[in-house]
Amino acid sequence: MARNGFAEFLIARRAELRPGDVGMPEGRRRRTPGLRREEVAVRAGVSADYLARLEQGRDTNPSVAVVDALADALLLRGNERHHFSMLALASGNESRCPGSESAEEKVADTIQSILRALQPTPAFVVGRRLNVLGWNAAWADFVAPLGLLDTEGQPNLAWFTFRDPNAREVLRNWSEAADMFAAALSRAKLRWPGDDSLLETIDALRRNPDFAARWKPHHVGASISGLLHIDHPVHGLVQVPFETLEADRDQSVIVWLTDQAQAQTHGLRLVRPAAVNE
Repeated sequence: MARNGFAEFLIARRAELRPGDVGMPEGRRRRTPGLRREEVAVRAGVSADYLARLEQGRDTNPSVAVVDALADALLLRGNERHHFSMLALASGNESRCPGSESAEEKVADTIQSILRALQPTPAFVVGRRLNVLGWNAAWADFVAPLGLLDTEGQPNLAWFTFRDPNAREVLRNWSEAADMFAAALSRAKLRWPGDDSLLETIDALRRNPDFAARWKPHHVGASISGLLHIDHPVHGLVQVPFETLEADRDQSVIVWLTDQAQAQTHGLRLVRPAAVNE
């Protein structure tokens, strides 16, 4: 039986921890890195045999109490703990549906209306593979000179970052952006392990050494929010804070918090998040 995302996460997290992380003596040199299965089982209050069944994907219905106990045993906090719980909930359905679950990436009319309503604030929608599925005019006007729209088919944030030579020229904090997009695809793979289109995108990107060096298939990372430092052909050096809003289980709306009125005469300037709520 193939392992599900929950099982893969269990194994990967156990391998990351060391005895010293959980207050245990290091002891003799270990043949494999990380905690032993028996050590995690004792910390979580479950049997080693049951933990083995979870890690092998033979048991796909752990109780909430067991999931919480394992999260405590594995020192999971914040985003990682939430993601761990979501994987546990999905593991039963995932194991019963081994085939492809590639999503039809179509933007709903309601989300299109949101993009238009956000004008003149640049905003766009991304799907599972970081394909840009839709955008408003303000975002298109800003990114067109960067070369992001110079592609056949849908633009892709990760593909542009790792495969387009213009990316390193326009993204002054290229390394941060590259880490962020690699982590986003890692989260997507854990969430949709049966999506063939997603897996094909990741496999293609892994042929790029920069992406391969950043690829950590069980790394949750932070959400796609932060700050871009852009060397813009028209507006010069620009700092663009951005936020991600979940649109549905497959898509997210990303908003670039820029001041379009000032952009026309002084280049794009920041709108602090506090000012947005005023």
